[in-house]
Amino acid sequence: MCACDDSSPVHGVVWNRGTGLPAQRSRTSGWRRCLEQIHQRNGAIEIAIDADPERANGDGHRDGSGGDLVFRARLVDVSEDELCIEPPTALGEAINLEAGLRLVGIIAIGQNRWTFRTSCLGEASIANGAWRGPALRLGMPDEVRRCQRRRDYRLDATGLALPDVTVWPLLDPRSVVLSERVNEATFLRERDALSHDHDSVTLSSLLQDEPPLPEVGPSLPGTLVNLGGGGIGLIIDSKHSGALHRSPIFWTQFNLAPHVQTPVCATMRLVHTHVRSDKRVYGGFTFDFTHNPSHKRFVVQQIIRAIAGQQKRQLAHHRSAA
Repeated sequence: MCACDDSSPVHGVVWNRGTGLPAQRSRTSGWRRCLEQIHQRNGAIEIAIDADPERANGDGHRDGSGGDLVFRARLVDVSEDELCIEPPTALGEAINLEAGLRLVGIIAIGQNRWTFRTSCLGEASIANGAWRGPALRLGMPDEVRRCQRRRDYRLDATGLALPDVTVWPLLDPRSVVLSERVNEATFLRERDALSHDHDSVTLSSLLQDEPPLPEVGPSLPGTLVNLGGGGIGLIIDSKHSGALHRSPIFWTQFNLAPHVQTPVCATMRLVHTHVRSDKRVYGGFTFDFTHNPSHKRFVVQQIIRAIAGQQKRQLAHHRSAA
């Protein structure tokens, strides 16, 4: 299962150069062993809230950009019946996931990805050689499924739809302040409208203002593939990737609809890149609030509100179906 594109045979065994793990001939076999090895190496898996069935089409898939977020989380313990992960965070704020919530897990090794479905079993306190502290308990999956299309970061087997992102090289970092203030005001209007239970038409009229752009260069499109504690991971098509090396700092905008209508806007710095086998580029970015520190709490609130909305919809769907 651990095979990836840069593997080579050694004494009859195929080894993955990127992870040092033996690759299995059957790419969906040995996944429990792979999870144990990820844990032993202090590695991470990715998790997302299982897509709401009401937002999927007839065959369980969803089309187009969406507001599903994938979180990277360190795998801190593996037992016969459970996986334990470091509680996911967004810019230092804990993401609370309720017990009983259905989740999608993602194992990424090299260029290959496998998915599984699980559920949140609540929190636990873990003390072992690699981790001491709170952890989130997940049910051990019965099986994993290999993502057949490597270009499909929307993970067709799961129904997840990841946000499309627009990125601009930032020419003057000081120019972001006005853009962020307008974005903050729009989000506050959205929160106020929701607290007063306004209908969608009224909400739409309140959110007509597009945040003005700071001083930026030409835009490039991408897909938000994961969110870590202090930043995001993006996939950029090869034809646009050259712009990543023209500036160390960028302005970004992405949507988390339907649970948050105001787009997330923020400054971020490029930390690292690598070219995938399909020639697209993965970029790891960290958020940067140097010129407007108070904007951090608005970005955090938007992310947490989106996650809370996904949880609420899923749990309400299950209660109505019960």
